[in-house]
Amino acid sequence: MNATLKISFLLISFSFLGCNTNQDEEYTALTPEAGEQFSGGTTTFFNATEEAFGFSAPNLTFDEQTDFGIGNSFFRQSWVSAPASTTARDGLGPFFNAVSCSSCHFKDGRGRAPLVDGETAHGLLLRLSTPGITNTGSAALDPVYAGQLQDNAILGQTPKGKFVITHQELIEILEDGTKVMLKKPTYHITTLGYGPLATAVKISPRVANQMVGLGLLEAIDASTLLQWADPQDTNKDGISGKLNYVYDIASKSKKIGRFGWKANQPTIRQQVAAAFSGDMGITSVLFPDENCPPGVNCATIPNGGNPEISDANLDKVALYSSTLAVPGRRNYTDQNVLEGKKIFETINCISCHKPKVQTGNTHPITALRNQTIRPYTDLLLHDMGAGLADNAPDFEASGTEWRTPPLWGIGLIATVNNHTKLLHDGRADNVTEAILWHGGEAQEAKNSFKKLSVSQRQKLLDFINSL
Repeated sequence: MNATLKISFLLISFSFLGCNTNQDEEYTALTPEAGEQFSGGTTTFFNATEEAFGFSAPNLTFDEQTDFGIGNSFFRQSWVSAPASTTARDGLGPFFNAVSCSSCHFKDGRGRAPLVDGETAHGLLLRLSTPGITNTGSAALDPVYAGQLQDNAILGQTPKGKFVITHQELIEILEDGTKVMLKKPTYHITTLGYGPLATAVKISPRVANQMVGLGLLEAIDASTLLQWADPQDTNKDGISGKLNYVYDIASKSKKIGRFGWKANQPTIRQQVAAAFSGDMGITSVLFPDENCPPGVNCATIPNGGNPEISDANLDKVALYSSTLAVPGRRNYTDQNVLEGKKIFETINCISCHKPKVQTGNTHPITALRNQTIRPYTDLLLHDMGAGLADNAPDFEASGTEWRTPPLWGIGLIATVNNHTKLLHDGRADNVTEAILWHGGEAQEAKNSFKKLSVSQRQKLLDFINSL
């Protein structure tokens, strides 16, 4: 072997992971961290079937388990228009996107974009906003259609509108020559029932996310999130995550936003109440008004009471949503998975997808306190670049910023929901496409992914799909 070839051989041997100088003789097996399989701490539940997202945290009290069951029934069963004999579940509409929470969060899992034009209850909705802000700090709403396009209505009422999606094909070429086709969606609102939209209306598509582990995210101390935030990128690592500060209706004050694709809800209870209102037209103590456009007198339309979901039942759905168990890891001792984990760290995905954190000790649900969890999120807003931008500000989130989504459970979406549609609008058909849509602060991580070999990419995907 000549000198040039010897140098090349050594460089290749020490490439990327910086290990395995002599794989046959010196390879040291990687080992998982102690307790790594317990993604949700002691709330973890080990089940990898199509029911994987639907179990309660095993450490709830007897009374909490009872309330979990009641909340589950309100989450899964359909609401009907009023008046009806089922007085606890009437009041649907008059305008809505779905008849139940589980219509979009099927089996407590993830929604998707419609497969065909006109399909309803798929789990993707369109938020609407206009330039300017309201007195609560949220983006100004469309003057006719308000903040969300409800594409369905009860009998006798005209739906606000429908939408169709067209796609532009884009090609990403990886360093080894592999080509990946991405599909960029554009949303077209049609069949408007109450006149034109505002001229400058912004459309922000949002897909329903899986429900597991939400209470654990709520239980992370604010001080931890503040420690992670670096809005001015003072450490010069190119990552400048920031918190969203949003309006908390119950306290009538600004709080840290944690939930939703732009972290625009401060608590699970408010997130649940907002979904009841926006998605199903169910009023609550937090959202007492129907979503009626000008010219429609909602006072003349039968309703399900005032409010239509009682405080007690709203609390039970919030408890249910807070205590769905995080599924335990699969294949976490597999060497390829562990090598994929190292790659995940090396290309710096962990700057935003924080692997491990301790919950605080003040959450109202004792089972969620003091848990070592592995959510793979920092709950911060990050600039994800023009490719993913909706250009629709949401409180302090800009038109290019999105909250880092937790990754726990991502490998079970295919089993639970029979699809692998990812990102805020479900545009990515799989994890590879989702990574290739990363831009902005995540551009360097994406570039590093594109340089991986086929084997390294597969190990990384094996790791992500074990979460």
